[in-house]
Amino acid sequence: MIRAADPLTWEERARRAEERLAALDEAIRGISGVLTLDRVLQLIVDRVRDLADAEYAALGIVDADGVIERFLTSGMSQAARDRIGAFPRGLGLLGLIIRDGQTLRLPDIGTDPRRSGFPPNHPPMHSFLGVPVKVKGNAVGDLYLTNKRGATEFSEDDELLVERFALHAGLAIENARLSQQVQALAVVEERERIGRDLHDGIIQRIYAVALGLDDLPQTIVTDPAGAAERVDRAIDALHAAISEIRTFIYGLRPGLQEAGDIVSTLETLAEELRLQSSLEIVVDADVPIDLPSDIAAEVSNVAREALSNAARHAAANLARVVIEETADGPRLVVADDGRGFDPATPLDATHNGLANMRARAARIGGRLEIESGPGRGTRIILSLPPSK
Repeated sequence: MIRAADPLTWEERARRAEERLAALDEAIRGISGVLTLDRVLQLIVDRVRDLADAEYAALGIVDADGVIERFLTSGMSQAARDRIGAFPRGLGLLGLIIRDGQTLRLPDIGTDPRRSGFPPNHPPMHSFLGVPVKVKGNAVGDLYLTNKRGATEFSEDDELLVERFALHAGLAIENARLSQQVQALAVVEERERIGRDLHDGIIQRIYAVALGLDDLPQTIVTDPAGAAERVDRAIDALHAAISEIRTFIYGLRPGLQEAGDIVSTLETLAEELRLQSSLEIVVDADVPIDLPSDIAAEVSNVAREALSNAARHAAANLARVVIEETADGPRLVVADDGRGFDPATPLDATHNGLANMRARAARIGGRLEIESGPGRGTRIILSLPPSK
């Protein structure tokens, strides 16, 4: 409520209201579209602290029983967090906000009889604003702000602003959780695809070797030279199978998918594939290109699939991997000198590589193009949206 003694003019109040709405809009846009759960949770707590101009902010996420299972902070160093010890479990005011699902604004948290107290080494906190974060009407957590800067307590305007932000925070958390579930399903689908490829390729190759050696004891007696030749061929086939198994193992290693610098990720991938096949791989990049880890993972997986196809299906001798920044955004190009194919021709149902690459590109907002033809090699082009 505006009192008559308020020294601000109507124009100043209108300007401040406009600035606060602009700050709210910026905070909301900052968390919208972020689909990595850990990242969006930290962004939420950082943005709300700036929005309400608080010294400290925290976000508590609760489990199905309403007990805080994750607790993120902003404005406090990691060393300070470590000195405090375990995060709160929601026994005092924090739990009250979760159970009641109502906003709580206090001039001094230390004088409220419902508090559970602070542990040793906890920084002093006084003014308090707590707002529930809800998804589909159910509280999934709380936003906590303490020590309003430039004032003794948080205002009604602060309360309204944080409540509006909390609505969008709940949607952002739900979107990130759904994305996480989809990614988990994608991992299962990818492993099933690898299992099918193992069955149709490596396992069949090993089975063929076993069949070829089935009558070897008799052949050794009747045709020793022929038997020795068959053993040599079997050894070569087994070495090839072992090499392909190693390629699949490297494809499942998460370490290649976590680095933000996609250039170093691709160079590591190329080095491992060089050791496991006769394919010569050249990685061409002028400058380091940093990508979010989730996008870098998809880019490296597209490159892995393209290089694997070049080595296994295209009988290529050379593959060139180019990663570059263009005016339209980052771009990955994997080109080989293999036998090529007609992209318009339907492939066997067991060959899902191209469909997987297209799905990965779509997942990160990119575009996949395939340029190929019989006898003229293949170019896989992944175009990414501009970095924000």
